Amino acid sequence: MLLGSTGSIGTQALDVVAGAPGRFRVAALAAGGGRVDLLARQAAEFGAEAVAVADAGAVPALREALAACGARPRILAGPEGVAKLAASPCDVVLNGITGALGLTSTLAALEAGRVLALANKESLIIGGPLVKRLAAPGRLLPVDSEHSALAQCLWAAGPSGAEARAVHRLVVTASGGPFRGRRRADLADVTPEMALDHPTWNMGPVITVNSATLVNKGLEVIEAHLLFDIGFDRIEVVVHPQSVIHSMVEFADGSTVAQASPPDMRLPISLALGFPERVPGAASAVDWTTAHTWTFEPLDDEAFPAVALARHVGAQGGTAPAVYNAANEVCVEAFLKGGLPFLGIVDTVERVVAEHVPGSASSVEEVLAADAWARTRAAELTR
Repeated sequence: MLLGSTGSIGTQALDVVAGAPGRFRVAALAAGGGRVDLLARQAAEFGAEAVAVADAGAVPALREALAACGARPRILAGPEGVAKLAASPCDVVLNGITGALGLTSTLAALEAGRVLALANKESLIIGGPLVKRLAAPGRLLPVDSEHSALAQCLWAAGPSGAEARAVHRLVVTASGGPFRGRRRADLADVTPEMALDHPTWNMGPVITVNSATLVNKGLEVIEAHLLFDIGFDRIEVVVHPQSVIHSMVEFADGSTVAQASPPDMRLPISLALGFPERVPGAASAVDWTTAHTWTFEPLDDEAFPAVALARHVGAQGGTAPAVYNAANEVCVEAFLKGGLPFLGIVDTVERVVAEHVPGSASSVEEVLAADAWARTRAAELTR
């Protein structure tokens, strides 16, 4: 089952499915509702038995698009319809929904006992205690390239019990985005067009801007902490512009294990879908017949304070990560619409975080209330 099928992760996941005939079957698809024609074509091509749209108002257009494609799947609507779909029978739920909206579907899939391939990092970050409480061992598989790489390094290193005690630190790599090497003063006049021009990855606008501010890397640090139970003081971020080393694990004896592959999300997607087996030909390997130069640089926390701020909210725990994420989503939208300068994104998030008194995040209602408060406050500050 694929949630967020019309987005970047979703379309690449369907590429993996199409490239491995007989290996996978698409049981159902879900999307936001903004690209119903594409959703209908996907349902027809892959024989989905059910589809869902988060925007209930898109159902009439979806029905029309499905009829034009000759497809007749069951239709569910609204966020509750997407969550219901996530709990329906299947082997793996790939959650590729962007943003906090993915939380209810993540919880629904885990409550139903499904294996969850998680590309929607926000749902783990904002609902950490809730998600971890429901995630049985082996049922939460990371799809982010960095966390997939960390998992692969740990798997390759040996038995989990012994090697977990030997882990010294996790090293999460960052491309540095389009503004690598810039000082803070150089970023004052950044436009949305400049921020969306990522040098390595082809992603949606929100994730691309998050990569430019390095908020995305801050979220990934919190996600790594939650996935692997490693303290924030043992998670390092290193800038690696070539994006070939996706992350590394350093062990207590000084050995470092790295995962390398050309930047292609089809690899971590295929690994999560086919786990514990690999999918042959899912992505291209490194070409060792040509020369390569891989460089690594320390992160400039002054120019890109988002990672340090993420460590702060991650250490606070509770509802603080939800506030960080929600405020950022509002600020990115304001920036893309021309209502907030680039540097104002993280500056405003920091202000919202400072005003928040973290709660325990012990219920969905508490998490969503903190999320709603942060959105309202961020919107007030960006008017």
